[in-house]
Amino acid sequence: MAHAAFDAEAGAAAKPPAADAGAAFVLESKGTWWHAGFHLTTAIVGPTVLTLPYALRGMGWALGLTVLTAVGAVTFYEYSLMSRVLEHCEARGRRHIRFRELAADVLGSGWMFYFVVIVQTAINTGVSIGTILLAADCLEIMYTSLSPNGPLKLYHFIIIVAVALAFLSQLPSFHSLRHINFASLLLSLGYTILVSAACIGAGLSKDAPGKDYTLSSSKSEQTFNAFLSISILASVYGNGILPEIQATLAPPAAGKMMKALVLCYSVIAFAFYIPSITGYWAFGSHVQSNVLKSLMPDTGPALAPTWLLGLAVLFVLLQLLAIGLVYSQVAYEIMEKSSADATRGKFSRRNVVPRLLLRTLYLAFCAFMAAMLPFFGDIVGVVGAVGFIPLDFVLPVVMYNIALAPPRRSPMFLANTAIMVVFSGVGAIGAFASIRKLVLDAGQFKLFSNNVVD
Repeated sequence: MAHAAFDAEAGAAAKPPAADAGAAFVLESKGTWWHAGFHLTTAIVGPTVLTLPYALRGMGWALGLTVLTAVGAVTFYEYSLMSRVLEHCEARGRRHIRFRELAADVLGSGWMFYFVVIVQTAINTGVSIGTILLAADCLEIMYTSLSPNGPLKLYHFIIIVAVALAFLSQLPSFHSLRHINFASLLLSLGYTILVSAACIGAGLSKDAPGKDYTLSSSKSEQTFNAFLSISILASVYGNGILPEIQATLAPPAAGKMMKALVLCYSVIAFAFYIPSITGYWAFGSHVQSNVLKSLMPDTGPALAPTWLLGLAVLFVLLQLLAIGLVYSQVAYEIMEKSSADATRGKFSRRNVVPRLLLRTLYLAFCAFMAAMLPFFGDIVGVVGAVGFIPLDFVLPVVMYNIALAPPRRSPMFLANTAIMVVFSGVGAIGAFASIRKLVLDAGQFKLFSNNVVD
């Protein structure tokens, strides 16, 4: 009954929306399922995988690997449900290419539109800032290894990265990133192999730290650490832009996104488990929030060959540029919708000038924030709890239950409701645990510092 009511109400109000430049230029629908797989893999499989040993540190071997697997299974399920909701709406003449419009249509609430806009904007801007900061940190690592007493500081490298992204950001559409995102997929596999090999070598070397896998003796500390780890896992598996990625598929999109998800999670199965296991095995409770930092300690020799670490850092740097481009697309789409003229060509002077200006200003803002707030490590957990959990763990099951209306006593409806309740609670507690950790580490924080605080 609810299913029919939803279709009737939405169908009565549905009219094909007028073409806008955000849809026509940024979210143009020309891609294949493997292109969507490349986009999705770049959005999920990034250098945040190097925080996974740290996430295991907060839970230990058994619970850590169990939760890593459970969160992976839940996100695959959630993304498949969201794709089905998108296909369901498209089959009824309401093709949605933006997360915010999908949520407002299905949930029938004007405030939900603005909620998704705010959360998506926070995620995308936060990821863009973190991308610029980490890429600059990679450049600084390579620079200081070649010139330990050189004059360049972190903010110089932030400017270099921002200029490179400003140049690449002139690629007009999400679809135009397909070749870059294929290279990104290969780069993620490359540094995963290199870092995992380095961890195995470090764990077997005579300079390896003692292997201690014990958790904190304080039960409250164990609880907070576990929820912080879950928040980190949510941010690692999250993306928050699946509808925009599905929008790049040439219609009809039915069935194509599931193939893209299978491609993406095939990469995830390799790229998440190998560094998690090898990094935690090598360093145990001493592992840092980025396992590369454990391989390159501040005191003593590096625990892996210089060439191997340098190549891994280079691969991370190059992939960060691709991630920055992917997560900027929602911001660019909003800008283009408001500033461009869909009746003119995407490369006309009328549209190129505002694109160049607005995208450059956006990246300049992200670069300024990265230079002012080089405080990356604990922010991963906050972003996961506050941003990715609502968009990727809660809304998909709610929208599925409303749009496709499985019987209220069916296993699917009950499972979806249970996931919504559990992850709403996890998100709330995880946000508290993440912010608590941020406050505890605030003593290390300094505006415009030359060091990235992990």
